Amino acid sequence: MKKLKQMFSGKKSTIVLFLVAGVLLISGGVGSAKAALTYYSEHYTAQMEVPDIGVSLVEKSANGSRNICNRDYTGRDGIWEETRQELLQDMLQETGGKLLLGRKYVEKLSVKNSGKIDEYVRVTLVKSWVKKGGTKETTLAPTLIELHMTQNGWLVDEAASTEERTVLYWPQILPVGKTTPEFLDSLKISEKIASKVKKETTTEGAYTTVTTMFLYDDVSFLVEAEVDAVQTHNAKDAVKSAWGIDVNIADDGTLSLVP
Repeated sequence: MKKLKQMFSGKKSTIVLFLVAGVLLISGGVGSAKAALTYYSEHYTAQMEVPDIGVSLVEKSANGSRNICNRDYTGRDGIWEETRQELLQDMLQETGGKLLLGRKYVEKLSVKNSGKIDEYVRVTLVKSWVKKGGTKETTLAPTLIELHMTQNGWLVDEAASTEERTVLYWPQILPVGKTTPEFLDSLKISEKIASKVKKETTTEGAYTTVTTMFLYDDVSFLVEAEVDAVQTHNAKDAVKSAWGIDVNIADDGTLSLVP
């Protein structure tokens, strides 16, 4: 197993955290596996102070539950309190440290309101394949990375979702200190990937050699979870400004997507 690494990237008004877990298997298994968590909370309207909003991503594996990361205002001299842990670091303990194709690994993710005001939250999951060196691998379908959604009341934005990306909204107001139901409960690399091969034929004299190469050799899978939140005050305008979508807000605060 490759050493777990942390990579950090910043952009204007945004805190971005990548947590990477790598697994290397020799021929006969997936070349390597990566998972990344991208966290940020950057959208606010004039009615609220930026420090009021905070969100955490909560991971529950076979070894228990923990906050993977959070960003919360401490109230002291404009200091933000941040915690970061490695995503998926316990996943492979289910199978002795080896990634098994077709195995459903326990990977439960939910969102906690760790800020000071109630909020609405959104999650964006992106899955892809990456070649050694970091370039995107397009010969392997993102659908071979199977993320099992729980259907625990989360709204899927079908218009914004693709084979690579899934956009989800928690339709209820998330009160301070509360955690949503899980939106993901397992992760699996499809056993179908083992059939993705290419063959090269060479002839030298009377001999013909056929070389079979797995398309996943030296390839990583990448899963990114992006979590952000908006205030509940003037919610329709706040959501439109932050996320660029139109929503309806019922009298009880329930959010629904406008078709």
